[in-house]
Amino acid sequence: MIDQINYSPELTAYYRNATVREPEILRRLRHETLHLPNAQMQISPELGQFFRLLAELFNFRQTIEIGVFTGYSCLNLALTLPPRSRIIACDINREWADIAQRYWREAGVREKIDFRLGPAAETLQKLAKEEGGSFDFVFIDGDKEGYEDYYELALVLLRSGGLMALDNVLRSGRIINPEDQSADVEVLRRLNAKILSDERVTPAGLPFGDGLTLARKR
Repeated sequence: MIDQINYSPELTAYYRNATVREPEILRRLRHETLHLPNAQMQISPELGQFFRLLAELFNFRQTIEIGVFTGYSCLNLALTLPPRSRIIACDINREWADIAQRYWREAGVREKIDFRLGPAAETLQKLAKEEGGSFDFVFIDGDKEGYEDYYELALVLLRSGGLMALDNVLRSGRIINPEDQSADVEVLRRLNAKILSDERVTPAGLPFGDGLTLARKR
């Protein structure tokens, strides 16, 4: 058995510098976000680059993001997707969205991003009726209590062979604490077990940040 590596801040910084090609505009957005009270909600540059690679490998054209925050993950995809592609970006916070859209405009990708301000479930339900089965990728990174609903709606929205990614599935390690009965943790416990046994998808777990689960629709 291979020993688990302890990723110290120094080792993380080395690996990031050795593997991540982060465009300047992404770096500036990430650093601006670090000064916000909720900065921990931002994905890492490693995960952003991983999404860019997925977009190239699977030729994404239509994607959905649930939980935009300041737009870092969305910008990673928008910089990679070809012209006339579309990202449906859902969030309820206008202040964060204003930061995101400032960078999207500066990067010249604003026309690729269809930002929807409001509850994501309402947007997804409407899309499911109108465009079910037509999306290549769904990134779920919104309110954790809504993850079960987002997962089911994503399965309706994705094409066969489409991919979803669910972030923060470990809840900072709280997921394995039996005394933690918080609503968000309970939802994720149920959902993690459901995905493992769900024959509609092929799942894989990756050790990005707070845990990332991929699920490919069969």
